[in-house]
Amino acid sequence: MTHPARFPSQDADLDDAALLRYSRHILLDDIGVEGQQAIAGAHALVIGAGGLGSPALLYLASAGVGTITVVDDDAVDLTNLQRQIAHTEARVGTNKAESAAESMHALNPRIVIRALDERVDGGRLAALVADADVVLDCCDNFATRHAINRACVADRVPLVSGAAVRFDGQLTTFDLRDPLNPCYHCLFGEEGDASDGPCATFGVFAPLTGIIGAAQAAEALKLLIGLPTLVGCLQLLDARTLQWREMKYRKDPACPVCSGRHAG
Repeated sequence: MTHPARFPSQDADLDDAALLRYSRHILLDDIGVEGQQAIAGAHALVIGAGGLGSPALLYLASAGVGTITVVDDDAVDLTNLQRQIAHTEARVGTNKAESAAESMHALNPRIVIRALDERVDGGRLAALVADADVVLDCCDNFATRHAINRACVADRVPLVSGAAVRFDGQLTTFDLRDPLNPCYHCLFGEEGDASDGPCATFGVFAPLTGIIGAAQAAEALKLLIGLPTLVGCLQLLDARTLQWREMKYRKDPACPVCSGRHAG
C-alpha cells in the first residue's frame, strides 16, 4: 500500500506565535515545520459533532488544522453530556455544530471554523467533500456513512471512520487517493444490519468515544503529513479490557462503489 506524501500546494506560513503554539509538534522529526505548515494549510470536514466528533474536533483544532468544517443538524441534549465533551450544560438546546465551534474557537482562535446546522446529502454533501482534504465520519447511522463514502470515492478524498457503541469501538482509514485501496463499502456492505442512533438504544461507555474520536483525529493528521495510517486495517477495541484486535481487509474487486475506479 502506498502512503502518499504531503498534500501539494497547501503549506501555510507560520508566524512566531504559531511556531511557539505548535512547538511540541515541530520538535517531532516526523512533523517539523513542514508538517505543521501542511496541517495549517489543510481543510478537514467532520460530519457529526457528538461523541466521536467532540474529541476529534478539539484535537484537530488544537493541532492547528487551518480550516475545519463541522456538520450536525442535532441540538445538544442533557443525555449527550455524559460523553460529548465539546458541549456544556449551558448549551443544551444549541445546535451541536455551533456548540462545538464555540469550544474549538476558545481553544484555538487562529483557525477558520465553519459550523453547518444541516443534514447533508446528495449534491450538498458532494460539494463539501470535494472542498476538503480529509473527511472524518463521526456520524451515528449506516446510511450516512455510505453516503459519505460514495462522495469520498467520487472525489478521491481520504476518509477516517470511527464507531463506538456499548463497550466496542472501531477505527480505520480509507485513503481513496489510491484507486487500489479499499473503500468503506468494501468492508461494510449496505445490506448489513445497522441501527440509527445506537447510543440511545444500547448505551455507550463514555471514555470509549473519546478514545476512538481522538484516534480519528490522529489518523487525519497523519494523512495530512504523509505518515502511514490504518489503510486496510480495522482496529477493534474492547473497552472492558482495553485490548485491541486487528482485522486486515482488502479492496473488493466487485465493490459497486469503487471497483470501477482507475488511476489517472
